[in-house]
Amino acid sequence: MPDRKTEVLEMLRELAELTMLDEQDPQSFRVRAYESASQAIAAHAGDLGALSVKELQKLEGIGKSTAEKIRELLDSGKVAKLELLRGKHPPGVVALLRIQGLGPKALQRLRTELGVQSIDDLRRVLAEKRLRNLAGFGQKSEEKLAQSLARLEAQGPLERTPISVALPLAERIVAALRDVPGVVHAEFCGSLRRFCETIGDVDVIVAAADPGPVTQAFLAMSFVDRVLGQGDSKTTVVTRRGTQVDLRVVAPHQIGAALLYFTGSKGHNIKLRMRALARGLTLNEYALSRIEGGQIVAGETEEQIYRALDLPFIPPQLREDAGEIEAAERGALPPAIPPLTGDFHLHTTVSGDGRSTLEEMVAAAVARGYTVLAVTDHAEGTVSGVPRETLLAQRQRFRALQATLGDKLRLLHGVELNIGPAGELDYDLEFRRQFDWCLASVHDHFDLDRTAQTRRVVAAMQDPAVRMIGHLSARMIGGRPPIELDLDAIGAAAEETGTALEINGALPRLDLSEEALRRLRGRNVTFLLDSDAHRADELERARYAGLHAARAWVDPQKIANGWPRQRLLDWIAAG
Repeated sequence: MPDRKTEVLEMLRELAELTMLDEQDPQSFRVRAYESASQAIAAHAGDLGALSVKELQKLEGIGKSTAEKIRELLDSGKVAKLELLRGKHPPGVVALLRIQGLGPKALQRLRTELGVQSIDDLRRVLAEKRLRNLAGFGQKSEEKLAQSLARLEAQGPLERTPISVALPLAERIVAALRDVPGVVHAEFCGSLRRFCETIGDVDVIVAAADPGPVTQAFLAMSFVDRVLGQGDSKTTVVTRRGTQVDLRVVAPHQIGAALLYFTGSKGHNIKLRMRALARGLTLNEYALSRIEGGQIVAGETEEQIYRALDLPFIPPQLREDAGEIEAAERGALPPAIPPLTGDFHLHTTVSGDGRSTLEEMVAAAVARGYTVLAVTDHAEGTVSGVPRETLLAQRQRFRALQATLGDKLRLLHGVELNIGPAGELDYDLEFRRQFDWCLASVHDHFDLDRTAQTRRVVAAMQDPAVRMIGHLSARMIGGRPPIELDLDAIGAAAEETGTALEINGALPRLDLSEEALRRLRGRNVTFLLDSDAHRADELERARYAGLHAARAWVDPQKIANGWPRQRLLDWIAAG
C-alpha cells in the first residue's frame, strides 16, 4: 500500500499554501489549521486509513473540517476544496512565492493589475519597469524584486525541482510500486539518485516481467495531473506541482544496466562506454555485451558491470565525471562516510518550532545507535527562541535524564545562538559558557553585503563559547538564496579558531553547499553532519548530510561525529 501519511501531509501542505494565496494571509485561521493538522499527522504513528472522521478529530490540532478532508482524500484520492484552489492558483502562480519579498498580497496585486501569472511574466514586467508605477510598490521595491529574482536564478534554472520536493515524491512512488505484484525491484535514478540539489525530472526504474500492472498502479497515483506519454515500457506524467516523472519497466535481468544507464551522469556513462569498447564490449541500458557474438557479460547488477570493466563499484553520488573513474582505477575513491556517533543540531518542544519532546528525541537517538547527542533549542534571538530561565529549567531535566541513561548516551545541553547583523550573539558570554555545546547560525538580515556577512560570521566564530556554525549560507534550495560570503576568509577563521562547520542535512538546506564544501576541502577544517531535526523522525536527515558530503568528496576523517566516541568527546572537551 502507498504511504498514506505522506499523501495526507502533501495534501495539507498544498492546502495551506493555496489557502494562503487565496486569503492573502499567511496567518489566516485556515492556514494555521492546516499547519496544525500537519503537525498532528506527522506525529501520529498509527494507520491513518483506519481512522474515522471522529477519530481523526481526537488528534490534537485537527478540527472537523480538516478531518473530513483527510477522510475524503483517503477514501477517494481527491479533495474537492483542493481541486477548486488548484484551479484558481495554478503552478505558475505558486512558483512566484519562491521569490523573496513577494508575499501573497503583493502577488495578488501583480496578478490582477499587471497580469503576472508566472515567473516569465514577472521577468517581463520587471524588464518593462512597470512595477514602479504600481501604487504601493515604487522603484525601490521593483529593484529589490529584480535582485531577489536574479539571486534565485543564480542557484540554477527555476524550472528544476528542489530535492526537498523531488525526493519525498520519488520515495513515495517507489514504495507504492514495490508493492505491485510481480515487481522484483524498484528504484529512482537520474540526478536525484546522484543526490543533486535540484532535478529536471524524476526517473523511476522498475524490474517486472509484466509492465501492465506497474503502469496501471503508477497512473492511479493521486499526484498525477496529466499523462504525456504511455507505452509498453515507458510512461511519462506531470505532477500537480509541475514535476515530470518518467517510469521505465525493464526485465529483471536488465535492472543493473538500466539503473546504471539512467542514473548517469552523461559524462560518466560516456567514459564507461568507451572503457567497454576498449575491452571488446558494448554497454547500453539493457546489458554489457560482447561486440562479437552479442553474449551478455553482465546486466543484473551495477556491481557486476563495474567489475567486468575492471572497476570497483562507484557510488551514485560520485558519478559526475569529476575524476571518479580515474580515481577508481587507481584505488583512490574517497572512503565511505562512517556510521555517525551522534547529532549536534536538533530542537525539542522547548523551541517554538520543535514538535518532539526531549524524551522522544533521546529515544530516537538511542534507537539509531548514537552515543552522543547535543540538544540545541533556539536562543532568545529568533522567533522560535526562549529565555534563559526556560533553558535553565531544561538543564535540570537533562541531568535527571542523563542519570537514567548511564553511559549509553552522553547528553550535551546545547543551544543554537542567533548571529546578529554585527556578529552579536544571544545572552552574555558567562551564560553561553555554561552550555556543553553552542552553535551559532544566521537567521535574519540576509541582504547584507559580502563584507558585512563575512564579518558577522567570523565574529561569531571568534566567540569563546561557539563550537560550530550552523547552516552557514542560510539558503533554502529553490527559495531563499544563500547569503554572500568570502569562503576563503571563513575557512581561515575556522582553522584559526577551531570552530567546526556544519553540513546540515535538512533537504531544503543541504548547507554547506557542494560548491562551498569543495572550496573548503583542502583546509584543516572540522565538519559535523547534522539533522537540524524538529521532530524525532527527522533525525534521519543526518544521512542526507552524509550523502551530500560524499558527493563533494569530503574527507571522512574531517567529520567529527564520524570519529569514535572517545575521540569525539576529547575534541569537545578540548574546545
